[in-house]
Amino acid sequence: MKTANNNIEKAAQELNVASYAVALTGAGISTESGIRDFRGKNGLWTTDPEAERKAYQSFAKFLRDPKEHWIERLTSASLLRDLSGYQPNLGHLALAELENMGIIKTVITQNIDNLHSSAGSRNLIEYHGNYSKLRCMNCASKYEKDEFNLEEMLRNDSLPPICPNCGHALKLDIVFFNEPIPEEVAARSLHEAVKSDVMLVCGTSATVYPFAGLPLAAKQNGGAIIIEINAEPTPLTNGGLSDYFIQGSTGECLTQIMQEIKRIRT
Repeated sequence: MKTANNNIEKAAQELNVASYAVALTGAGISTESGIRDFRGKNGLWTTDPEAERKAYQSFAKFLRDPKEHWIERLTSASLLRDLSGYQPNLGHLALAELENMGIIKTVITQNIDNLHSSAGSRNLIEYHGNYSKLRCMNCASKYEKDEFNLEEMLRNDSLPPICPNCGHALKLDIVFFNEPIPEEVAARSLHEAVKSDVMLVCGTSATVYPFAGLPLAAKQNGGAIIIEINAEPTPLTNGGLSDYFIQGSTGECLTQIMQEIKRIRT
């Protein structure tokens, strides 16, 4: 694995000649927008273990009692109620511009914060869902959360929100612990990973499966070159799966890569 300071240039060169480049992103890209991660030094669960315990129980509670699940979610302090105030950062914008340039074909993100979409990424797979939507587990229909006045439903004791299509209870379109990744999302993500000849891995600890298995699938099945951008080494780095490791801010590094590709192309 190459670790010299010219990895920005090398990454730009690899991406510039790629026929099908795919980007994976994790919490590290959104922390630069001010969104706290979960297990970092000052992460939400690091500082509040009780919140992590509740998170592990959330899916089972929804299946057991959707109404009680929604009451607890709407009456408890929750990060997911505050994400609308955050804005895309340089990393999100750089990936959107790389897609606009025809370099990045697909962004697959672990993040639920809608920032890639806000930045302009169009071919986007939200692996763990999107906090601003509701999803029906019965018919897979999705709705904008704003289509339902959840606070009024709480006051009127009319929770949970009901799917207009099939009449089943709706849940947030985020994948809870112990909830399977929606089949279509998992299949499409694996297809894109295997199809890639260059994979850009940005701001993910590469420890949460099955998402963390996508770089290995890209390497083993498609022979993809793995370019990793992270604040610290990960199992991808230490295991030798990454061909290039760029240590630093995802926003700064992605912007530099984008600018280098533009320089190459002039």
